[in-house]
Amino acid sequence: MPVDRSRSTPPAAQVAGTAAFSKFMHLLQLVADTPEAMTVAELSKVSGYPRATVYRTVAALTAERLLAEHPQTGVLVLGPRLIQLASRSWGRSEMRLAAVEDLKRLRDVTGETVHLAVPNGTHMVYIEKLESPSAVQMNSRIGTNVSMYSTAVGKAYLAMLADDAQQAALESLPQPFARYTANTTADMAALKRQLQETRRRGWAVDEEENEAGIYCFGAPIFGRDGVPVAAISVSTLRFRQKADPQAAYVAPLLEVCHAITQRIAQTPALSGANLL
Repeated sequence: MPVDRSRSTPPAAQVAGTAAFSKFMHLLQLVADTPEAMTVAELSKVSGYPRATVYRTVAALTAERLLAEHPQTGVLVLGPRLIQLASRSWGRSEMRLAAVEDLKRLRDVTGETVHLAVPNGTHMVYIEKLESPSAVQMNSRIGTNVSMYSTAVGKAYLAMLADDAQQAALESLPQPFARYTANTTADMAALKRQLQETRRRGWAVDEEENEAGIYCFGAPIFGRDGVPVAAISVSTLRFRQKADPQAAYVAPLLEVCHAITQRIAQTPALSGANLL
């Protein structure tokens, strides 16, 4: 899956005293998001930080078992402590627990890969993925950050925001848009047209915009206040897409999103503040 290289610029510290923590998080995110495994030297090249800063920060992260370094190759990977923390958070996710049985049903009905994603700043992050039973599987994984403008989950979420919230979200997107495929949305005007159409019909489509050969259909999940809080997508390969995608993918997708939204509305514990 392509990495948004606009995120390689070090974040500016927004609160006094957070500079060191921001460095930690920036380097962890780069290791997590970059498809190619990196050494410390390679990480320093893409991070935007001085080499000495990267070496010190990686040493600290390694000492805390948040990163691990292969003893022979020097390649960096996420460490066991970070994976343990992420696993506990994932297992306790209120949104995932509210949706998982419906997601299984959607996967079984469509025969395709299903993703559940929630907003994460200017991106969407996958918090659940159920693979298609097909032998051909997708490259995405739980924890992957994907852009809002090139994915069905992102466009489904953006389209259903109130006008002022949507405008603020659009203004926060990194520009110019990174191009992941030849079909990736080219500019803000094109994205706004897609969002208008998505809002009108209630679902979004990614026509090989994020990954070549992959079509995705996405729809939102709403919190108790009617604000979108997550989105689900059904992803299929272009060569095996069914003749009537509306019936094969979109209808069961909308049914599942409606069921989860209703469950949230009827369950006081699943308020917008604690769905994650």
